[in-house]
Amino acid sequence: MVTIVDFVKRKNSEGEVFNSLILQGGVEMVKSSISGRYYATAKRTSVTSTLDDLTCKELIGTQIPGSVKRVECEPYQFVLEETGEKLQANHRWVYMKEGETVEEQILAETAVEAPSS
Repeated sequence: MVTIVDFVKRKNSEGEVFNSLILQGGVEMVKSSISGRYYATAKRTSVTSTLDDLTCKELIGTQIPGSVKRVECEPYQFVLEETGEKLQANHRWVYMKEGETVEEQILAETAVEAPSS
């Protein structure tokens, strides 16, 4: 299960504003490679929506079947807001419906991105 924990406003390439729901997976215990101690974390991702602000606010706390999974992608750079540090990653976190596999998710995205002939 994932939980809707927030929503954010975003703009598409044409400048139109829309809402994205922020989804969070369950709590996981991860062992630090530096200290050797465990810490609690939860994976997050966002999904676009056609919902208005009021509906998005009302959905916070709602649980949805599925999970947040790591999917490999082309390397990209990003900046940590807290420190300004530039980092590179070759993965992203995506929402996957219950029973869906990472391979199915990648195939579906590839089909959408492929130009039609």
